[in-house]
Amino acid sequence: MSVRIQFWRSPYLTTTIFITMNYGKEFKKFATKHQGVNAMYYDKIVGAMTPTGMTPYIIEERQLNVSQLDVFSRLMMDRIIFLGTGIDDQIANIVQAQLLFLESADAAKDIQIYINSPGGSVYAGLGIYDTMQYIKPDVATICTGMAASMGAVLLCAGAAGKRSALPHSRVMIHQPSGGAQGVATDMEINLREMLKLKEELYKIISDHSGQSYDRVHKDSERDYWMKADEAKEYGMIDEVLRRS
Repeated sequence: MSVRIQFWRSPYLTTTIFITMNYGKEFKKFATKHQGVNAMYYDKIVGAMTPTGMTPYIIEERQLNVSQLDVFSRLMMDRIIFLGTGIDDQIANIVQAQLLFLESADAAKDIQIYINSPGGSVYAGLGIYDTMQYIKPDVATICTGMAASMGAVLLCAGAAGKRSALPHSRVMIHQPSGGAQGVATDMEINLREMLKLKEELYKIISDHSGQSYDRVHKDSERDYWMKADEAKEYGMIDEVLRRS
């Protein structure tokens, strides 16, 4: 944790101490030192996860300190993680490190993941999925915008009763896609692996949604889009969030 102490004169106090604690730097240290996240890519990936066209920093004034944090680090203090991009190895490493970091901070409190993702790498997504299932805190998932492909798998994998979506969001499931080149034997090996992944993903969706494996298999043969209410009916989420 980075701590900076500044001294200044006050008409009421001889010395006032302001302590700035950078929660983002604390997490970066945890991610790179203890979770094996490549430091060369950390700033690039976190930067890619940060919206452009705005100043994502907030300043909090408290009785004894002032803190300046980027908005995502501040939200992570409230145990909120954003997955707002495609899923690749580096994004997965960051999200997994965030989950483990928040578990180490408090293993009893829920973690929330807001998902707006078109999906991406199946292997990277399964790393996030397994971490969600492994850690002790319940992981609540919320779809904002779209949870497609691997994003839909992660959405439905939230803790039972704690999976939700905003009214106009979309959820899409389909079979994994990929390609192979090389000698025929290697292509056969890759095909067998893809079929294994397909079976695993369908089973995950079936287990978390309550739909039969055969139903998931049939629906996922082509892109299967669902509105929020339809996703609830299907079992991908438990609630559609609406202002009462």
